Amino acid sequence: MSLPRVLLGAGEQPMDYQAHRQVHGDLRQHDPAALLAELTQSGLRGRGGGGFPLATKLDAVRRAKGTPIVVVNATEGEPMSVKDRMLLGSLPHLVLDGALVLARALRAPDVVIAIEESGRDVEASVERALSERPDIGRGMTQPQIVAVPTGFVTGQETAIVNFINNGIPRPTNQPPRISQRGIARRPTLMSNAETLAHVALIARHGHAWFRRLGPTEEAGSALVTLSGGVRAPGVYEIEYGSSLGSLIEAAGGLTESARAFLFGGYGGSWVTGAAAKTLRLSTKSLWSMRASLGAGVIVALPNSACPVAEVTRVAGWMSEESASQCGPCVNGLGAMAATLVDVCEGRGGRDAFADLRRWAELVVGRGACAHPDGVGRFVASALRVFAAEFDDHARHGLCDACERRPVLITPRPRSAVR
Repeated sequence: MSLPRVLLGAGEQPMDYQAHRQVHGDLRQHDPAALLAELTQSGLRGRGGGGFPLATKLDAVRRAKGTPIVVVNATEGEPMSVKDRMLLGSLPHLVLDGALVLARALRAPDVVIAIEESGRDVEASVERALSERPDIGRGMTQPQIVAVPTGFVTGQETAIVNFINNGIPRPTNQPPRISQRGIARRPTLMSNAETLAHVALIARHGHAWFRRLGPTEEAGSALVTLSGGVRAPGVYEIEYGSSLGSLIEAAGGLTESARAFLFGGYGGSWVTGAAAKTLRLSTKSLWSMRASLGAGVIVALPNSACPVAEVTRVAGWMSEESASQCGPCVNGLGAMAATLVDVCEGRGGRDAFADLRRWAELVVGRGACAHPDGVGRFVASALRVFAAEFDDHARHGLCDACERRPVLITPRPRSAVR
């Protein structure tokens, strides 16, 4: 079976349950051990950004003491990503299939669907889908929808657990991992919406079918949100290992030459436009450029945009989006954001770039979550890729392109995690 897989039947309106069954067929009843074996052999990794093997998560929850609970993480704090929102808005039953089949395999009586507070259209789609399901109630309570305050770090798994448990959408230190003690101190399996859509398809077609696409070490397909200087921005389904060029072609081509590409969103990395021409959309190829797909975000930065202004604005927003509870975020991100403003406006001293590179390294691995790691990676890669532009701004200040319409979205600062 070729592409699309996950996006088969996707449209502007939510697909109802009957249409869903016609497109994808009914879910087969699985022996829990057999289903877990299929998922293990598929090699499916999480599509939320971390790329963690689903089988490892399942095994940890299965071995933990207590009654498990399954959480659908459909919070998309990454401003350049809309894939999970699109999935629940267009194909909610595919995501629900994945959540329900895992709940039954783990003998988990409860399912929670975590969405952003700002996603009321998504909430309406999920509520309607739940009302159409005839298979809820067989040893399972009605799935609960939880609206999590909108923010970049509030969608981190420990922040969601903390919010449900204590009303505070702030990441917490681990251990214990949520697979051991999460919601209500129960073993918690949290998986992103796209990952669960793949689970639903593997449950229907098996691991061998799943592995027909992609290289041996990274099988399957993935959803990416492509934006920036392309003619048809949107959500696309790619085969792992396919070329960046084929994705750009599917989007109607570039609107103008790309100075660089951002892979992985605001916690990701920049790659020059010239280097990106040779890239394939696989972990191995992207890692050669110190990049990854992350949560499935690719942005083409046009030559007409000012990369220094774009990076400075995003770094400032990311600093404001922190939970303000750890030194690396409070001090490190704030210092980087302020220094980038100075450089952008021509006030950066001789030591500004050395300071930025040092801080970008120092914040890594020191927070309660990976937020400072991502900002450090984003800034460090920008300093490499846009070295000439940063040097020009440090010498001469703002350029004509600084006032152009931004390519990278920076929503207003939100106080949900303060």
